[in-house]
Amino acid sequence: MIREFREFIARGNVIDLAVGIIIGAAFTAIVNSVVADLINPILGLLTGGVDFTNKYLVLSGTVPDGASLAAARDSGAAVFAYGSFLMAVLNFLIIAWAVFLLVKAVNRLQRMAAPPKEEVVVAAPTQEELLAQIRDLLADRTIWDDRAVPRA
Repeated sequence: MIREFREFIARGNVIDLAVGIIIGAAFTAIVNSVVADLINPILGLLTGGVDFTNKYLVLSGTVPDGASLAAARDSGAAVFAYGSFLMAVLNFLIIAWAVFLLVKAVNRLQRMAAPPKEEVVVAAPTQEELLAQIRDLLADRTIWDDRAVPRA
């Protein structure tokens, strides 16, 4: 079992996957910082200082007016944290856009690095060659239906 596990870990795909997960975790930290440190302040300016991360509705329980989302959760109240959800959606969209741009750049680099494909130019048959082929096919027909012109 240990030998099989060692072989499994030594496969290239597993190593690539592990590297991808580690880079993804680091990339998530960058995206969270972009949202919290760059986008939220801009949204705050546009919306008059509204902080979306602390927007919530109290479903049950009591929460003091103006309490933060963390304080509302700590009080044991059931809260509908739509602001946190909106920020999570925004994080997702930013990550998806960045991954799209990354894949697009990698595809462009792969196309540039690939050797040019040789184009095989096949000459189209001339009209005379096509007519000769049709004539030969008609001459080889052995079964004629009622509508066909009989052979001479």
